[in-house]
Amino acid sequence: MRNSLTLLIAALLAAPAALVTSAARADDLLQIYDIAVQSDPLLREAEQRLFATKEIEPQARALLLPNVALQGTVDYNNLTLSGRGVPGGNRSDRFVTQGVQAVVNQTVYNRANWMTLKQTGDTIAQAEAQYRNTQIELMVRTTQAYFNVLQAADAVTVSEALVRADERQLEQSKQRFEVGLVAITDVNDSQASYDRSKANLITAKRTLDNAWEALRVIVGPLNVPLARLGDTLPLSPPEPNDVQAWADSARRNNFGIIASTEAVAAAKVQIEIAKSGFYPTVGLQAGYDIARSGAENNTDSNTAFVGLTLNVPLYQGGAVVSQTRQAGYNFRAAQDQLDQTRRLVDQQVKDAFRGIVSSIEDVKARQAAVVSARSSLESTEAGLEVGTRTQVDVLNAQRQLFQAEFDYLSSRYTYIINGVKLHQATSTLSREVLAKGNAWLKPSDLVPPPAY
Repeated sequence: MRNSLTLLIAALLAAPAALVTSAARADDLLQIYDIAVQSDPLLREAEQRLFATKEIEPQARALLLPNVALQGTVDYNNLTLSGRGVPGGNRSDRFVTQGVQAVVNQTVYNRANWMTLKQTGDTIAQAEAQYRNTQIELMVRTTQAYFNVLQAADAVTVSEALVRADERQLEQSKQRFEVGLVAITDVNDSQASYDRSKANLITAKRTLDNAWEALRVIVGPLNVPLARLGDTLPLSPPEPNDVQAWADSARRNNFGIIASTEAVAAAKVQIEIAKSGFYPTVGLQAGYDIARSGAENNTDSNTAFVGLTLNVPLYQGGAVVSQTRQAGYNFRAAQDQLDQTRRLVDQQVKDAFRGIVSSIEDVKARQAAVVSARSSLESTEAGLEVGTRTQVDVLNAQRQLFQAEFDYLSSRYTYIINGVKLHQATSTLSREVLAKGNAWLKPSDLVPPPAY
């Protein structure tokens, strides 16, 4: 028992891989991410929204281009004339009139249309930055979901090891009780610890299944094992090791900040669009009109025309003033949103940077805690043999060792996630960055998918 706990954990960690046949395909982080790029609904939605936003430019340009229309009419007429002024008395006539008109309308001056075209550049730039930000968010969501599965699998592994250890401890307690070496209370304590371990294992398995489902929300149906994190994990601080340098980089490059900046620019142009309601508009119209009539005294005509239309707004019920005020409020709201985004990004950078630094020390400390917990358990078991320690002490020391093992494994995931979030805040996260973390995975050590 004294040297078996670590061997038991190692055996259980390897057990899931043994359950997977050699022909089974395993996926690592990069493979899962590549699937997510093709399958994630949020990314596809953002892509379609970007395509939709880009259509505003040709629509705005169309307002400045000629508008050509062709209109035709055919009318059936039933004419009845009566009265003193009608020669020969009452007269009736039935005839058809036909007409074709071709008209060209061209805006000569419309300030709102020109401002709208100018605004499209800012709006499209905002949408592109939002899409790029969504791409980076997908990398983060995929990485977190992937390592959440690994962490939940570790919890199951530790829980299984604890159940087996508690079961063995229960058997030993019963044997000792039968020969009169321990009291019945030791057996009851061992039984309670065993029952608690089994309940915790059930919870851990449910958490693992939930983690798999969260990953499937991103990548769709997935039924392949995942590669675990290897034993070797290089621990290095951010490069450069200067939080202010990372914060400055984030202010320049973060796509969330860029999107908010473009939103401010678009809102500023919207003020000018609203003000354009005070300006006159000039339009040019030219066309050709052909009219034919089948009346008895018909008159056919061919008419060409061209002219300018001037519209000078004098009073519109205060709508333009209200729209201008509204645009001003939206502009100031966009500025406040930009300020808020900058503060949040600055917080994210500093939290992630400090998280990396503290995670390095945390991993080392928890690794040392595992060694200490193992030594404590061995000492406690030796004390039980000579009667200086109780069965409860052994169970507590045993549980502390397994918890220390789990905390150590979890601290390594925290280190990786903090690194990903730091690159997210500076919008430098890319597939190449994920590849560095992917290299730390061990393809031969697998987490199998749920059976259902």
